[in-house]
Amino acid sequence: MKEHPIIFSSPMVRAILDGRKTQTRRVIKPQPGTLVEDIYHRPDGPWIWLHLPRGAGVGLGLPFACPYGKPGDLLVLKSQWATEKQYDKLSPSKLPRKAKIWTLFDGTEKPAWCGRTRSARFIPKRLYPYFPKAEITDVRVERVQEISTEDAIAEGCWLTPKEASHYSVDPPEFIWIWDSINLKRGYGWKMNPWVWVLSFKRKD
Repeated sequence: MKEHPIIFSSPMVRAILDGRKTQTRRVIKPQPGTLVEDIYHRPDGPWIWLHLPRGAGVGLGLPFACPYGKPGDLLVLKSQWATEKQYDKLSPSKLPRKAKIWTLFDGTEKPAWCGRTRSARFIPKRLYPYFPKAEITDVRVERVQEISTEDAIAEGCWLTPKEASHYSVDPPEFIWIWDSINLKRGYGWKMNPWVWVLSFKRKD
């Protein structure tokens, strides 16, 4: 069992805390070429792109593994965080071990003893114990537009099954969330990128 860090925004942290978010999609990098036809997954092994090169038969692309792990591995749920005000000028790697740590998963209201809010990107491994973990229950690959309404709800959208019953495609709340994060990075909804689909359950 391995641990793999993954970053969540403030709204998604709230959705996880509420028990509404049990799934996340992450862009596959690099993206496969436009000639990709299918994906083959070796049992207990990597995925392989099946593609059709011009003037040739079906060929095998290079194998690739999910950087976030496989079922049974743990995700370290990284979020914005802070430490004591007296350590505001110290980098994360130089924080003393006695320093208190607050994360968004501890609550949306930052305690008075906290200093500046810090990015989830820069967290040394020794601070991982302060962040919650979730077990990966499933990993698959698909285009982002293949998302179902049920999966959009599992992604933490505001839709409930009853409210979402009239949406068969293009769950609007998910599209808005997706584009707010990925459009400027070149992976917007209309681009329909290939994504990792990770299902997970929070560890107590």
